[in-house]
Amino acid sequence: MARSLVVKVTCGVEAPERLSQALTVAATAVAAGVTTSVWLTGDAVWCAVPGRAPELDLVHAASLADLVEAVRLGGALTVCTQCAARRGLTEADLADGVRIAGAATFLEESLADGAQALVY
Repeated sequence: MARSLVVKVTCGVEAPERLSQALTVAATAVAAGVTTSVWLTGDAVWCAVPGRAPELDLVHAASLADLVEAVRLGGALTVCTQCAARRGLTEADLADGVRIAGAATFLEESLADGAQALVY
């Protein structure tokens, strides 16, 4: 059975190291060929809006925009339905291929056979 990784990011620029760590783990999984799905919640949703990924200026950390792009191109990137609505975002506001979905879809992915879920 193939393993998959589901990463839920629950923070934005208020927790820059946690945000960077979550996306670094996800991008590394994509690079390793692991089926990877990233869920952006709270202020992390801004990472899915073109031109809005924050500059964190963390020493020894990859660019947040580069990490998001790696996940978008090689994995799945999802924005929380409620979080998007609270910020007035629709799929038209998001980068190509980014979807908006809710808790039922997150649970389906997280509880699938062989899935490992991480929450940052």
